[in-house]
Amino acid sequence: MTLNETLNEQLAIHNLSLERFREIVGRLFAAGIVLREEDGVEQRLYDDARRIETCLGEYFRLGGFRLEHNLKGEFFRLYAPGAEVPGMPEDGLEPVPGLRARLSPDFVAAALALRFQYQQGLSEGGNRLTDSGEVLTRFEELSATLQTQLKRALPPTSIERQRLLNDLKRHRLIRLAANFSMDDEDALLAIRPTILCIISDDMLEAALESEPQSAEAGADSAAAAEVEAEHASLQVMTEQESIEGNIE
Repeated sequence: MTLNETLNEQLAIHNLSLERFREIVGRLFAAGIVLREEDGVEQRLYDDARRIETCLGEYFRLGGFRLEHNLKGEFFRLYAPGAEVPGMPEDGLEPVPGLRARLSPDFVAAALALRFQYQQGLSEGGNRLTDSGEVLTRFEELSATLQTQLKRALPPTSIERQRLLNDLKRHRLIRLAANFSMDDEDALLAIRPTILCIISDDMLEAALESEPQSAEAGADSAAAAEVEAEHASLQVMTEQESIEGNIE
């Protein structure tokens, strides 16, 4: 029996077509994640993926990929060979550079800042933490976290900032209300639990680690700030490669 025949036999047991299987696989390869609460289309994809979870896992495993199912968060995430999966042992495979997402330093820095805020929200609890495990924050709080923890600023123009938010949303790291506006100081964005799947505690700790490099007594504050900012920038670039490996 061929692999194709075996697959069709398994799909028939679950009353799913080969075309539907290809849709699910295509979405995972294209986006790296299927999140049930994203929209109606993704909800149906997730529900069908659950029915054939074993088939999907075996299919991706043949190519060295890992399919992880987060039951509490109701999402599937696909990891490329050699990816560093938070909380999971290494797969022992060589990374495939062509399978890594090309992420901008702004995206990586924002993701690290969101991860910091998410951890903070979990610790504080209260009305910042939603029933679905999201942590609510304001756009200005994201900006402040970037400045204080990573010594980086948001992109200078509103177009670049909106593009950054769109990228974070596309990778299912945040949720924005339909009427969200960066100009509204009270507008909230929701940091999704999916942030934990791409940035481990170790990655966050390494990015936030402060190692002043040349603060001789009497050095003026501007020079010290420049050195600190440069170090933070290098730290973000170091984490960029690790995070890229966790996002397709």
